[in-house]
Amino acid sequence: MATIALVDDDKNILASVTLLLEQEGYHVRAYADPAAALTGLSATPPDLAILDIKMPRMDGLEFLRRLRQHADMPVIFLTSKDEEIDELMGLNAGADDYLTKPFSRSELLARLQAINRRQRNNADPVTTFDDGTLHVDFAHQEVSIDGMVIVLTPTEYRLLATLARHQGQVLSSDQLIELAWDDPSGLAPSRVKYAVLRLRRKLGWDEGDDSPIETVRGFGYRYRSRSR
Repeated sequence: MATIALVDDDKNILASVTLLLEQEGYHVRAYADPAAALTGLSATPPDLAILDIKMPRMDGLEFLRRLRQHADMPVIFLTSKDEEIDELMGLNAGADDYLTKPFSRSELLARLQAINRRQRNNADPVTTFDDGTLHVDFAHQEVSIDGMVIVLTPTEYRLLATLARHQGQVLSSDQLIELAWDDPSGLAPSRVKYAVLRLRRKLGWDEGDDSPIETVRGFGYRYRSRSR
């Protein structure tokens, strides 16, 4: 699971965004003091940082400039400023994206997903997934359970592959629709529920405490390795 550092002097923002991200399966390191955050992030860089621009003693632009001297990671600026010049300043300072307060849950998660997608595309491709029970050959789109080949439809395969690639992370129905369906436009979240039910049956994993495809009530689904 990815670790995200959140730096904002507004403790209400810290609390609400931390809760949102943790519900999605991220580890969150929250800082209200930019000086303490700079020390912590420089020593142990997270996978991604979300920074407020307007902070006392050290604004987000200065924070990012100092941070880049010690560590490199994707950065999203989170700010109440909404003028185009501020956005350009943030992006020119080296931020990967820019989000203006107030923002929606779906908007923030979409920005994170876009950055994660760019990182995966730039990284060496992962060709297989294997946790001792489930084996997925991404190159050949083949799935086996305990050595037995399972034939899936294209959508079932993409759904399982998406969950496996994000092992341990809770994915909402909207996220799964975007990642696993060829044409996500107009699809209702209920479509995911029935697709997951069919996938579990085909894999022999009935829903329950022992099912690797777990329903997280009110949030979505995640793949967790079965204890053996």
